[in-house]
Amino acid sequence: MPILELKQVAKRYGEGDRQTRVLGGIDLAVEAGEFVAIVGFSGSGKTTLIEIIAGLTKPDSGDVLFKGAPITGPGPERGLVFQSYSLMPWLTVAGNVALAVDSAHASASKAERAALTRRYVDLVGLGHAAGRRPAELSGGMRQRVAVARALAMNPEVLLLDEPLSALDALTRANLQDEIERIWAQDRKTVVMITNDVDEAILLADRIIPLKPGPDAVLGPDFAVKLPRPRDRAAINHDRAFKDLRAAVTQYLMEVGMGRSGGSKAAAATLPNVVPLTQADEMPAASRAAAASPIVERYVEFFDVRKIYPTPKGPLTVVDGFDLKMRKGEFVSLIGHSGCGKSTVLSMVAGLNEISGGGITLNGKEVTSAGPERAVVFQSPSLMPWMTARENVALGVDQVYPTATAAERREIVDYYLNWVDLADARDKRASELSNGMKQRVGIARAFALSPKLLLLDEPFGMLDSLTRWELQEVLMEVWARTRVTAICVTHDVDEAILLADRVVMMTNGPNARIGHVMQVDLPRPRTRRALLDHPDYYRYRETLLDFLEEYEGGARPRPASAKAA
Repeated sequence: MPILELKQVAKRYGEGDRQTRVLGGIDLAVEAGEFVAIVGFSGSGKTTLIEIIAGLTKPDSGDVLFKGAPITGPGPERGLVFQSYSLMPWLTVAGNVALAVDSAHASASKAERAALTRRYVDLVGLGHAAGRRPAELSGGMRQRVAVARALAMNPEVLLLDEPLSALDALTRANLQDEIERIWAQDRKTVVMITNDVDEAILLADRIIPLKPGPDAVLGPDFAVKLPRPRDRAAINHDRAFKDLRAAVTQYLMEVGMGRSGGSKAAAATLPNVVPLTQADEMPAASRAAAASPIVERYVEFFDVRKIYPTPKGPLTVVDGFDLKMRKGEFVSLIGHSGCGKSTVLSMVAGLNEISGGGITLNGKEVTSAGPERAVVFQSPSLMPWMTARENVALGVDQVYPTATAAERREIVDYYLNWVDLADARDKRASELSNGMKQRVGIARAFALSPKLLLLDEPFGMLDSLTRWELQEVLMEVWARTRVTAICVTHDVDEAILLADRVVMMTNGPNARIGHVMQVDLPRPRTRRALLDHPDYYRYRETLLDFLEEYEGGARPRPASAKAA
């Protein structure tokens, strides 16, 4: 008999015309000791599903069974870890874990409960931080406390609701290893919700997609037969890993595409008007005849440094960043959190003062912010009361002062069409999904006709499918403009997919460029095509090796440490 079973479970919210159909007939059977990963996208009903299994939400119909008995509410046999860790800020690490120990082991002696608390704190590698409070911990350490607290209840089933999605790549990788180690040690049954295909393959015995709603249902099972333990670098060479990764990704793209609600207008054209940002550009004939070095050194960073004052003295975050970019080149900037990627981007944007060295764009030194440099942030920062069209028009009105009202409108509509928002251009920003808001942010940036496009983790807050869609939207619009671009990311696949070169930064403090990789993949690029390209996994391995090598700081880890 399965330890956990769902039979035709359905859930809806609201009533009448406002009713939202979330789940529509979920069937699932999980065996004792099995690790199941359910992959899905934002809004597909993943959290509703895990809350039903946890007993926090009741289904409208169907049966939810634990060891054959109906689940009627929360229970200690099912431990739940949310994406948000919700720790008690006034308690230490040990104090937060002790809350769960005291609840689950009320009959044990004080000494026994203290020993159990130490055991679970040590189990997640926080013995050294047992006396710290949440405010003194990193995001990854806080999530470890949440895992320890759930384990302290000694549940038979561990439920993980995207517990790592808000973490940076390195912290996420470390916690994935921690979860796999804990699972292997106790062989608890685990149901994990995730939108990361690689994470699912690394951890699970079985991957089950949740199709997008309304009335979401589970898709076909994908068995993960890779031997354990699974090393994320080693499996990069495994044919079975590549085939499984391609199969799951292909399935998710097929069932998920077309959710954005956009409609691209093929006949849209740009009016023949020149923006302020391009007014000083040389004519095409002059550029061809002059062979100007500006074409090859269109953007130049020379010995760029950023130093912050601290109570303990100056802190050098970026220390000697040197890079030359050709006009029309797309560069990805990658590295661990805290390595100074966004600091470099904010300096070239003119939003952060340069402590030393200099940056030039088209032969002119960058000293302040300007419309010739468009920035797309992780959060698009739209005016919520304005429509998509009005948000894009804010920038267009500034950089096309001599254009007519009709011409400006054509420019706005052109870029909204190309990001698949023709049907949503008159909706207020507050009515748009996160993915649609980011599309507006991309359209707004391109509509400025910038000399330099700066992207700071532009898809970092989005689920996998929305991220995949917008990466391809970005590539398509970029291919039409060939604007010089820099994209900060910690996503290895995104870095390769977008760039002509990937610039890898060492860890901070004193961060600098550690390696530059040329990406000689044909354009236009699509995720489907890259999964089959013979060089793709070679590039991927180079980046993964670099990130592992510099995991400990600004200097490479010695070979003996890596082997330990």
